[in-house]
Amino acid sequence: MNRRTFARNVAGSLLSASALAGNSSFAADNDASHDQANSPLKLSVMLWTVFRDQPFERRLEKVAEAGYKNVELVGEYSKWTDADFDRANAKRKELGITFDCTAGMKHSLCNPADRDGLLAELRSTLPIMERLGCPAMILLTGNVVPGMSVEQQQQSCVDGLKAAARIFEDKTVNGESMRLLLENIDPEENPKYFLTSVARGFEIVKAVDHPQVQFLYDFFHEQISEGNLIEKLEKNIKHVGLVHVADVPGRHEPGTGEINYASIFRKLTELKYDHIVAMEFIPTGDPVTSLRAAADLVARSASK
Repeated sequence: MNRRTFARNVAGSLLSASALAGNSSFAADNDASHDQANSPLKLSVMLWTVFRDQPFERRLEKVAEAGYKNVELVGEYSKWTDADFDRANAKRKELGITFDCTAGMKHSLCNPADRDGLLAELRSTLPIMERLGCPAMILLTGNVVPGMSVEQQQQSCVDGLKAAARIFEDKTVNGESMRLLLENIDPEENPKYFLTSVARGFEIVKAVDHPQVQFLYDFFHEQISEGNLIEKLEKNIKHVGLVHVADVPGRHEPGTGEINYASIFRKLTELKYDHIVAMEFIPTGDPVTSLRAAADLVARSASK
């Protein structure tokens, strides 16, 4: 299961009130070694990867137990009632959690025929983002369009992002500019996806040339696609608005595979990267333990 599959099943993330009551024994972990205050980088958790069998509010509690103060969504709110929104907002405020980003748009960028649908989606989702205090939206290029050249599809992405930026222009949440984040996906996960190259992604973002349009650099996807992660990070750091973390193979926690995340976290710190580092891995063991270990790796790597 991946984020895009998960987005089609978000309705299942809200379980019954009785299930939530059965998990009401949450106790915050006060161990400062796992607190983000000790991290030189701002950390988040992409929620689709963890605690999927639990109610939404309980999932936030578990994220807080692991020491994280930011959470990324994938349209979990798509079928929420007003009461659901109220409960989610009350719980995040109680825990000191921010929803730093969301995803789940169903329309693509590389297909011009999809543009009106995408812009309509963004307009209808903007009030929801404001209601949740969520300042950023991940956008996907969508699959390759038969009969269109690579250059035409790339230009469609540029044009679509420019149009989307006009919707978000000068919009803020809690004093923070709202942003659009373009993401790469590797061809093994989706062999039909258009944007499999970080290099091409940066070309698109640079052509858009808008301060509220940035790139989501997913190290997991780029390691599978083309590798050479750190050089591209250094060359394009000013265009990076979010990074996603998972190891290769298996999309598990840092240290389980071939990516040298200690070097990446150290480089992010050296480059004074000031946006979010989001954990989007499938834990191999207890999720709280894995998330704590990932945060500890960030802190240790940056201090060297």
